[in-house]
Parts: sequence; structure tokens; C-alpha cells
Amino acid sequence: MTCYDRRDLGLLLLRLGTGGVLAAHGAQKLFGWFGGHGLEGTGQFMESVGYAPGKASATAAGLAEAGGGTLLALGLATPAAGAAAVGAMAGASAVHVPNGFFAQSGGYEHAASLGLAAAGLAVAGPGRLSLDHALGHTVDRGWMVPAALGATAAVTAVVVGLRSQRLRRRTEGEQESLFDE
Repeated sequence: MTCYDRRDLGLLLLRLGTGGVLAAHGAQKLFGWFGGHGLEGTGQFMESVGYAPGKASATAAGLAEAGGGTLLALGLATPAAGAAAVGAMAGASAVHVPNGFFAQSGGYEHAASLGLAAAGLAVAGPGRLSLDHALGHTVDRGWMVPAALGATAAVTAVVVGLRSQRLRRRTEGEQESLFDE
């Protein structure tokens, strides 16, 4: 009998898939890899959808995705890695909500799926085929899960809330300019 079971293999596959996709998305934002726009282009996009300042927002999202995704794939600091990815995907979902659920219509399906997978990994843990296990779970303690997810939820609520306020002010300003004409 091996020291690993099918649950460990399943968690490894889920970590590699979810973490790999997240890391690639982050690399698009940070470095322009894989057809991405890098910090400048992503920053301009972030400004256009209400996240300001754009370049700082692009950097934060890119680091959360690339860093969180890489750590998830490795199974290292799994609670913090999962929480970082959850926060980034919640911010992305907020942008796509007006388009409905399905990705083919520009909806939040993809971001929600990645965020839920990352949250599930943060809660379930990385399994025995992970760096967390090899290091004795020094950065994967039970108390870290609610702490990381709670802190991320608070920060994400503030960031998304500020975005909503910016968009509301932008819309009100556009409406006022219509009456001035």
C-alpha cells in the first residue's frame, strides 16, 4: 500500500489545474505573456471598469493570480494562496456580473469557477502530495483558513465597493452632462 490515496491525487490534479490557470492569467497581467496586455494595458482596462488606480489594481490582481496560482499548484501556504485567488476572482466576477452567468455572453462563470475551486482547496487543504505536507504544514494551519478567507473577504468588499461608487459617480456625471447639452 502506498502512503498516498486517491484523494491526494485528486487534490494534486485540482491544484495543478486551478493553480496553473490562475498563474497564467496573472502572467498575462504582469508580463504580457500568453497574449496578455501587461501592466500598462491591463491597468488601462482596470481603470475603464472602475478599478483605480489602474496600474496598481492590475499589479494587485496579477500578483494575487500569479502568486496564488503558483502557490496553489505547489501546495504551499494553501490557505493564503486560495484566499488570494478567491479575492482576485471575486473582483473579476464583479466586472462580469452585468453580462449574466455564462462566459460566452461575457459573464462571470469562469471567474466564479476558479474562485470556488481556490476556496475549496483553501478549506480542504493541499493533500499529502504538496510542499505544505513536506514542510509539516507550518504555513497551512487550521486557524489560517478562516483568517485568510476572512481578511480577503473584508479587503475584497472594500475594493469592489469603491469600484461600485466610482461607477455610480461616473454614470451620474454622464447623465448630468446629457442635461447640460
